[in-house]
Amino acid sequence: MFRILFVCTGSICRSPIAERLAKLGLERRLAADDSVRLSLESAGTWGHEGAPMEPHAAEVLLEYGADPGDFHGRELLDEHVAEADLVLTATLDHRAHVVSMGHASGLRTFTLKEFTRLVAVLERAPYPERDLVRRSRSLVRAAAALRGRLAAPDPEWDEVADPYGAPLSVFRACASDIGSALDPVLTALTGHPAHIA
Repeated sequence: MFRILFVCTGSICRSPIAERLAKLGLERRLAADDSVRLSLESAGTWGHEGAPMEPHAAEVLLEYGADPGDFHGRELLDEHVAEADLVLTATLDHRAHVVSMGHASGLRTFTLKEFTRLVAVLERAPYPERDLVRRSRSLVRAAAALRGRLAAPDPEWDEVADPYGAPLSVFRACASDIGSALDPVLTALTGHPAHIA
């Protein structure tokens, strides 16, 4: 099993959007047997434990064809970080928070958009691993090794803006930003582009 943890602030907007869009993306890439080998979860550094997803976040997920149902916000806990193989955060502050929790998380924690940038370079080289879990772990190690040599021209490029309290149009822009960043990541992790149903 390869575990991906998405982290934002409240666990009701960005990280659930990322979690559910990633689930949809995996369904479009993998057979059911393979998709169970990837676990997707989300949590927040100031998570609203048990809270429902923000209504605009749920609405944009439905527009994408993703399922917003049965979601409950979670506060980020030590065990979430310790168990994750890859932690993808919305911002650099979230990344710093996760790394400060320990658990040797620095080598497997990135902002989502940072990981997308690194994967774009790494995908130019062939990844021979056919096993989904081994391939994913290899990709995380390679991205961690490359990170110090490939910084963003502007740190804000590696962040997803918080739509909390904003109108639906801002949530749509946020979901588009997350979806665009997720697509190459999911292709790199699985070795398969999306097949739109």
